[in-house]
Amino acid sequence: MLFTYTYVPHRMEKMQEFIDFIFFEVWCDAPSGGEFQFDLFNANPELKELMEALYYGDTKGGDFFYSHVERIYNLFASLSQPQIDQLTLWYQANNDIEKICSNDPDTHIARYKDVLATFPALGKQLASFFRGLYDHSLLNLVAVKEQTDGIESHNQAFFTINTIGKCPFCGINDLKGIHHTRREAYDHYLPKYRYPFNSINFRNLAPACHECNSTYKLSKDPAYNSAGRRKAFYPYATGAHSIEITIDLASTDIDHLLPTDIQLTLGPAEVHEEIETWKEVYGIDERYKAKCCSNSDGKYWLTQVFDEWQEDGRLPANYLKTLSRQTAQNHVADCNFLKKAFLEGCERAGLFSHTTE
Repeated sequence: MLFTYTYVPHRMEKMQEFIDFIFFEVWCDAPSGGEFQFDLFNANPELKELMEALYYGDTKGGDFFYSHVERIYNLFASLSQPQIDQLTLWYQANNDIEKICSNDPDTHIARYKDVLATFPALGKQLASFFRGLYDHSLLNLVAVKEQTDGIESHNQAFFTINTIGKCPFCGINDLKGIHHTRREAYDHYLPKYRYPFNSINFRNLAPACHECNSTYKLSKDPAYNSAGRRKAFYPYATGAHSIEITIDLASTDIDHLLPTDIQLTLGPAEVHEEIETWKEVYGIDERYKAKCCSNSDGKYWLTQVFDEWQEDGRLPANYLKTLSRQTAQNHVADCNFLKKAFLEGCERAGLFSHTTE
């Protein structure tokens, strides 16, 4: 990631709190809890009120939520304590998104295939519930919005704090913010079709541009590849590393520059594994190289140097100094982070050597 988000507390977190209560205080107590009833929620009056509203409300989203909570409760009722302990371990691990991203060896995460292998019937119900939990038919219900203020309110609060305006996963595309009537989709960083228990955890939800979310990432798993577990950037990390980009050109024929003519090197070395994950999940190599080869980007950046600056009697070296200052001030504005790396690569390739002082 080119930068990380600031996490913004919001009442939408109440949904994860409700799920925590349901898991630990209702489902895990099912073997000794007796018949499923509203009294199981007495210790959480707000959740009990919501369960009653969903039960009597006769809505698609309400029926979905209530019926799944009841069915899963009945399946938990037949589990042994060691089985419940295993599910508890998975639940806790899957909701510690930061430790998952750091590939903490003591964080034993579970994917649906792990749950289904041990608990076939329960796994199917959990998959149906958690995959459908983040859905407008539920989250837009009046009873739910009264407890959480709703996803639109969260979006406004989020972008009041996170004001950069660019997608952190690519740095290329704009994100809709507080001045838009529409919003970007929230990406499930750990895909909801692969991981149970965290589909409404807002530390696993991050706004992303359509191209990152729906064209490149899709259901790719930042925590796993074919070789096994791996490190990934955590979208809400504090004190994150600045990405270093170096571009070297194997050709000086800019009019016919191809992606194969571009060597893209990303650093720093301390986060090499996270960078490799980021590149693979979001197609970074392909997208950055394509932008450098584009008439409206890479070739236009050169036009700015040769035409606009030299017409005023200024030198490419001075342009690069100015660009360095601009990049230090705002590295994603006008794709400065990539523009600077590309033009520095052009300079090293000798493309500015014929200019006169």
